Amino acid sequence: MSQDEERLRACAIKLQGQPLDDNSGKTDEQLLTEEYIRLKGKDNDNKTHSSRNTIPRFYYKLPDEDDIVMQKLREESRALLLQRKSQELLDNNELQGLWYILDKYHTLSSNGEDKLRGFYESILRMWAQMQFSILLLVWMHQTRIGLSLYDVTGQGYLREPDLENYILELIPTLPQLSGLEKSFYSFYVCTAVRKFFFFLDSMRTGRIKIVDILNCTFLDELLELRDEDLPQERQNANWFSATSALRVYGQYLNLDTDHNGMLSRDELSKYGTGTLTNVFLDRVFQECLTYEGEMDYKAYLDFVLAMENRGEPQALQYIFRLLDVQGVGRLNIFALNYFFKAIQEQVRILGQQPVHFEDVKDEIFDMVKPLNPLWITLQDLIDSCQGEVVTNILIDLNGFWNYENREMLMAESAAD
Repeated sequence: MSQDEERLRACAIKLQGQPLDDNSGKTDEQLLTEEYIRLKGKDNDNKTHSSRNTIPRFYYKLPDEDDIVMQKLREESRALLLQRKSQELLDNNELQGLWYILDKYHTLSSNGEDKLRGFYESILRMWAQMQFSILLLVWMHQTRIGLSLYDVTGQGYLREPDLENYILELIPTLPQLSGLEKSFYSFYVCTAVRKFFFFLDSMRTGRIKIVDILNCTFLDELLELRDEDLPQERQNANWFSATSALRVYGQYLNLDTDHNGMLSRDELSKYGTGTLTNVFLDRVFQECLTYEGEMDYKAYLDFVLAMENRGEPQALQYIFRLLDVQGVGRLNIFALNYFFKAIQEQVRILGQQPVHFEDVKDEIFDMVKPLNPLWITLQDLIDSCQGEVVTNILIDLNGFWNYENREMLMAESAAD
């Protein structure tokens, strides 16, 4: 052992406060391990240490809203992190260079033998798939970073105000929305945001995971509006288009006959073809958020999304809550009869012979095939893929008429 090693060994022993003789038999590795454990407070021989002293800290409380300095520090730190992540992505020049290399080496030689042609063609398909995968991956990372800039809490989700800010700042970059007046921006943003929250926040927590936003198709529909030559048919089918937003808001204004900015039950009864039953409309105003018995634009948007997407699980969840008059999480014979009586009454008003409830009830249970033969749950409706048909029968006279005359309608459609 050299003189320097002996000196370091003596210092280590001295720091431990023990005589040299007591440690003379220990190796340097043992002494170093003991000193490390002592400094880290992880002496395994001391059984009195609690787990909080041995488990590394993994949770850091968010700074208080009134702690301006810490809030600013956190915002700057997150901004730098996201900026660094963004710089790690391939830019347009790098992507162009990558495409050049792929195109350079995938070309089939004119002297290639026929037996190799199949191999080269498979390579060409692989290159095309690779290009698409790379573009998709880069887009996903870019979009995630862009959305994360609006994640005020830094917890991986967006609240309603966060998503509103994102879409508001996105409007000027979408040519298909260039014709919107700025006075309509707030209504457009509300219209767009409600679709995200209606479908992605079914538990009504008031926030959406950024991962869920990336995994759904809504951003694709929204960014589709960058296409200046988007066909009118595609615009009509796109909830986020100016055409669709103006249509929904225009319907709301037309229903608001007293021009107070809210919808009463009587005003909402004119929605669509005006064939929704009174019992169902009563339930809408009993269960949905209203202000002095009237519905605002945000609640109306949820109603429209449910009515226009009755086959989707989120829309069925909305309607099922209204049909569940007893609040027991299932539709029994009483609940079905409660709503179908309103359909029978409308049929009588039109001078037609009403259908017997027992017949309709049997047909509904045959369609849904619930796990329990005495009632139908929301999951039964979703699993059966017949939720739209069942809800149409119970809440909408026009939907019930279409179901009763489905064979005649199919024959007419086939003849056309």
